[in-house]
Amino acid sequence: MQPIKRWDYAGEGLDEHDLPAAPLALVEQWVQDAVDRQAAKGDVPEPDAISVATVDDAGQPHVRTVLMRYLGPDGPGFYTNYTSRKGLDLEINPNIAAALTWPPMFRAIRFVGVAHKMPVERSEAYFRSRPYGSRIGAWASHQSQPAATRAQLEEAVASYERKWPDTGSGEGVPLPDFWGGYVVRCDELEFWAGRSSRLHDRLVYVRTGDGDLADAGSWRIERRQP
Repeated sequence: MQPIKRWDYAGEGLDEHDLPAAPLALVEQWVQDAVDRQAAKGDVPEPDAISVATVDDAGQPHVRTVLMRYLGPDGPGFYTNYTSRKGLDLEINPNIAAALTWPPMFRAIRFVGVAHKMPVERSEAYFRSRPYGSRIGAWASHQSQPAATRAQLEEAVASYERKWPDTGSGEGVPLPDFWGGYVVRCDELEFWAGRSSRLHDRLVYVRTGDGDLADAGSWRIERRQP
């Protein structure tokens, strides 16, 4: 085994005085900072990639990385096949954890809460905005199920392409009834900022009221040991 190369997390850190009273504005700013970093330096590919952890009916955790294609006062969100591994887990146990991580920036955001299905209208609007191939793929893939061969998947794609040819617009391929979005109603959000000697800053918003991520009266902030 090669010697492990060690990195000093020489980030800018994070101070309590830099935090808004409600977390949404800071989530939005950090996501935009990651987008801007990718545009400028190209070292943060997929800046909205979010790792999502669920637990199945046997208590076994599962984690995977998807794309955060929604962010609003009600929370971060993503879209998936409701019959996938994550969808089946969330049907049984809606408790969820997720994390956005940007190593080159020495930053991460951790979300803990409960997943709720998005309204069908929101899922449908997003589905229509997807590229044609992605909409066809949503129909062709029995996500998380065993696949006999790659050819089987490609034939399913071809079959749906014949059924719904590309019209050059978002119309023509209907929203599957087994596909849609989840939004995470957060009870806790942690902003992690890497610092030298592993003395990182961990500032956490903890829910104290029923308001959303923009409601200053629903959160308290605490610092945690690195």
